[in-house]
Amino acid sequence: MIISPKNDFVFKLLFGDEKNKDLIIELLNSILKMPHNELEDIELINTELLREFAEDRKGILDVRAKTKSGEHVDIEIQVLYIDYMAERTLFYWSKMYNGQIKSGDTYDKLKKCITINIVDFNCIEINKLHTSFHITEDETNKKLTDVFEIHYLELPKLFDNNIQKDESEPLVQWMMFLQSRNKEAFEMLAEKNEKIKKAYNILEVISKDDNARAAYEAREAELHDQMTRLKSAREEGIKEERIKNAKNFLVMGLDVDMVAKGTGLSVDEVLKIKRELN
Repeated sequence: MIISPKNDFVFKLLFGDEKNKDLIIELLNSILKMPHNELEDIELINTELLREFAEDRKGILDVRAKTKSGEHVDIEIQVLYIDYMAERTLFYWSKMYNGQIKSGDTYDKLKKCITINIVDFNCIEINKLHTSFHITEDETNKKLTDVFEIHYLELPKLFDNNIQKDESEPLVQWMMFLQSRNKEAFEMLAEKNEKIKKAYNILEVISKDDNARAAYEAREAELHDQMTRLKSAREEGIKEERIKNAKNFLVMGLDVDMVAKGTGLSVDEVLKIKRELN
């Protein structure tokens, strides 16, 4: 079985390794459209940002790099849905930006910081696979500063027929590579793109490595556990809201059948709530 490059542990092995620097250069070029000479001397640096939120304590495996001119780029792949994704992104972008200077330093030392979020859920209400954001003036669209840049690549939108996509574009091909799970899909993309072919060859080697596979499976299990906890929390929250609404409806004098239909609770559950109120 070929392991998924969408797993953040595997993503880091592919794109955060000095030996595969050409892969991260090609991926960044497809997203940022930077001049090749700007990315030639890219430096892979510490991939870990400060972890302060509960969902991050297990470690989200970012890939962090610095360009020839000193711009910082942080790439994160996220498969679990996150509430307040925009706010979270701004929080981590600010950590990266503020972390460039120390007390007494001047502002001219602050370099551009770019955050790239590759997500396995829809989070931007725009019919595009790739969205990018800057700080601009409302009417003229003039940039206030060039130091701020945030990108979202939403993998599920690859399957949305209402969104235009050109499969000859390198960015679309890289997104398809990350989303692929079977050998046929990987081989088809490898025929179209030499760098994806190299990434696939590395992926095959990783898939056969016992230690790498064990780490991959542990990370997958951890993600499934997180997903289960999130689902349970959401379901519990929904149930509590239904019970709250049922109580309000019963106090208003609605009959049990109507309350059950209006809240989605069973008649027995509504009867139990009614007895508790009495």
